[in-house]
Amino acid sequence: MIVQTAFAANAQEKALSIRDLTKDYPGVRAVDAVSFDIDRNTVHCLVGENGAGKSTIVKMLTGALAPTSGSMAILGRTYEPDSTQDARESGVGTLFQELHVVDQLTVLENLTLGMEASRFGFLVKSDLEGRVVKTLAAIEPTIDPKARVSSLSVAQKQIVEIARAASSGASIIIMDEPTAALSEREVERLFGVIRRLRDSDVTVIYISHKLDEIFELGDNVTVMRDGKHIATKPLADVNGRPELIEMMVGRAITHDYEPRGDIADNPVLTVKGLTNHLLKDVSFHVKGGEIVGFYGLVGAGKTEVARAIYGADKADGQIDFKGRKRAASPKEAIAAGIALVPEERRTQGLFTELAIRRNIPIMNIRKLASFGVFQDEREKEVAREYVGKLGIATNSIEKYAEKLSGGNQQKVVLSKCLFADADMLLLDEPTRGVDVGAKSEIYDLIRDLANNGRAICIFSSELEEVLGICDRVFLMYDGRIQAEIKNGTEVDIPHILNVVTGGGGENK
Repeated sequence: MIVQTAFAANAQEKALSIRDLTKDYPGVRAVDAVSFDIDRNTVHCLVGENGAGKSTIVKMLTGALAPTSGSMAILGRTYEPDSTQDARESGVGTLFQELHVVDQLTVLENLTLGMEASRFGFLVKSDLEGRVVKTLAAIEPTIDPKARVSSLSVAQKQIVEIARAASSGASIIIMDEPTAALSEREVERLFGVIRRLRDSDVTVIYISHKLDEIFELGDNVTVMRDGKHIATKPLADVNGRPELIEMMVGRAITHDYEPRGDIADNPVLTVKGLTNHLLKDVSFHVKGGEIVGFYGLVGAGKTEVARAIYGADKADGQIDFKGRKRAASPKEAIAAGIALVPEERRTQGLFTELAIRRNIPIMNIRKLASFGVFQDEREKEVAREYVGKLGIATNSIEKYAEKLSGGNQQKVVLSKCLFADADMLLLDEPTRGVDVGAKSEIYDLIRDLANNGRAICIFSSELEEVLGICDRVFLMYDGRIQAEIKNGTEVDIPHILNVVTGGGGENK
């Protein structure tokens, strides 16, 4: 909601003003007293490492989250959206990485969806269709309003979303990683659209981990780090990628990796030429007892590598595990000895409404049967065994998984994988959302598993995590492995960040 305010006189020249914006969660300050301005009719880039606070700011701008304190203003007037609908009505549109179009409808139907005029619950005629068609033609005249959206490319679908936001009267459009799934040609096309928006009195807030895009497209840049505002300045005044990376990092990355000498010589997993909708010719190997990390920013392809190995996603190329060809499905992967700890443990890794004892054996339930009869007491024994082994903090194996802390939920997911007799563990963001103490316990557990001969792949967006625990680290960008880091030697942090933001790389 926008109301009059007493912001500074020149605030009306600013598309958006943010003052001391703060967002607190229990025990965590995600955004810490952030203040900066965004000029009208500019492409304003917002950058920072994973966890810097960018997404939280976007959620507050779009009305999805309420700030704990602080203020926002659009064109000098106080802006306090209490919902995403309120934000749209206030002139703030959003283009997310995940598309929000309806494939079964036409372009025109998508453009008008949710904006139709009505009276007493019935649709009535208006000038809406003519207005949105005119807007689309101004942005991208090659798209036919009568075409079914399912026939469009990803880039064209994004343009439809942009046109919908623009035709609704948006003066500010937020674009969150809009090029993650686009080809180079489609990226250039999108950039042309963004420049036309800027020239048509629309301000674009552009969020991307691809620093080359920032320098090519942006007018100004705001750098976030650890929830704080570091700098806002014209990109013309930024001395290239090195200065931007230095502002993004701004601290020493600590890691306590200790070289291990008990790694087998022969690979248990060999991947060659793995390719699908995102991955591009990914090749690597993992040895028994080795901990291998995959590090990259949002959209780099880490999760897609894990899912392809697990058989959850289709991919071309060759995957050999212990001398056998790839698993065609998760069921085959589990039978072969591969287990995945998914990024979203609550929705993909646990049955939250079941007790701990019901969750732990679920991937290998046959071990609990004798002559086809399920052994309830054996299930309880297994649950107690793994609660003890992994130090799961609970007063009962009958406690529902949803009642556990994040760290203990993750230990239950790991218990499932271990009970499945997995020789290889694929751990996707294994410590996301867990506290420092639980992280340390999970790291110790991972090291113990590797020391007992299990091969482990960690897919993480935390640089300190992969440098602290992994023997080798693959750096990913745009669906490719760009470089390999052998841990235990001097680590060049600026080089790593340069690689994962698109600066190219080589093995270290």
